[in-house]
Amino acid sequence: MHAVRILLDSVLDYAGLFPPAKLDMRTTVANFARDRRGADRWMLARLIVPVTRFPEFVEAADPVLPKTADAEGEEPWPMSVLVAPASDRQIVADLERIERFNARMEDREFSRAHGRASIDTIETKASTAHEIDRALEYVPDEIFAYFEIPADADPRGLVAAMASLDAGAKIRTGGLTADAHPTPAQVARFLKVCRAAEVPFKATAGLHHPCRHLAADLGCMQFGFLNVFIAACLLWQDDAMSETEIEQVLVEERAAAFEFGPTGLAWRRRALRFDEIAEARERFAHSFGSCSFEEPIADLRALGLLPAPQEEVTS
Repeated sequence: MHAVRILLDSVLDYAGLFPPAKLDMRTTVANFARDRRGADRWMLARLIVPVTRFPEFVEAADPVLPKTADAEGEEPWPMSVLVAPASDRQIVADLERIERFNARMEDREFSRAHGRASIDTIETKASTAHEIDRALEYVPDEIFAYFEIPADADPRGLVAAMASLDAGAKIRTGGLTADAHPTPAQVARFLKVCRAAEVPFKATAGLHHPCRHLAADLGCMQFGFLNVFIAACLLWQDDAMSETEIEQVLVEERAAAFEFGPTGLAWRRRALRFDEIAEARERFAHSFGSCSFEEPIADLRALGLLPAPQEEVTS
């Protein structure tokens, strides 16, 4: 097992419906179905769908969802659903809608005919601790909630509201304009605060490529998913890691700065064993949303961090 596989196992939540890809539902569903069966499926996690587009999803996914009677025994599709902001009472209706969706998918007769998907996470936005507290009162026990919080404000109060609860923080690491991208210092602060509270996180936007790079079309630097997840794993292992040092990981532009070996990975004088990487991923650095699955995979291959498909061994 290679360190890259452990670092990036089930790390990518597929968001094909969203910009810049902004694919239609049928194409998004077809891509997810294909990639769920492909050689690189180990890196794929959930399909992200807005609750407002459930009818489209059900219609488009019906032919390709795994059926309970499938001889291959394929697991239900895991889904993460975007709901109304925590400040909006609509979130209650959205959560009720999710419960009905899951109940229908669990019905044996329905799943035999139409297939199965399972919503186990939701994503919403919050700007106050009170909004988080109130929203969590309505979130079912079987659902894990991620709260997107502003990157340009002190996150301590918001993250503290999630501590010791079945919830995680979400950071937007990019966007369609240069000013939608947080600074390395802001991302480092977010990670540090989440680590101090032992609150897991996910990231979204601008993470199509492994390492930090210039996005010429936007005229700004974008984060790399390797940078973010290696920084998070190092921080999980050593919570005394400074924000300055976290920033240094985040701004590395060379993949060669990260060493992937037979027992773990290393950056400068810091190193992580396989078990430490796996623990950090499970307990802290959960996933990132991307509207492309093929692009991150292709970049990893171009860097020599993944073998060609025919060379891979299914695990």
